[in-house]
Amino acid sequence: MLQANIEIINKAGLHARAASKLVTLTSSFSSTIKIGQEKMVDGKSILSLMMLAATQGTVLQLEVEGSDEEQAMQAIKSLITDRFDESE
Repeated sequence: MLQANIEIINKAGLHARAASKLVTLTSSFSSTIKIGQEKMVDGKSILSLMMLAATQGTVLQLEVEGSDEEQAMQAIKSLITDRFDESE
């Protein structure tokens, strides 16, 4: 299992469009993906991700486990650090 902390840096935080992009990405991997803080949620569920209410500056823990965990971890980190491919 791989673990990392990552900060939400885009101005709008993990809003509906960003959460949708994240779910589209995470669903393309077979690994189990958990995201959260004190409570970890399914990284492939848009409703669970929206419940995190992660605003700009929130640091989330990321846990990825499975056969493609390294690729999944890198792709998720890239999406978040690229501000979900949104212009700000």
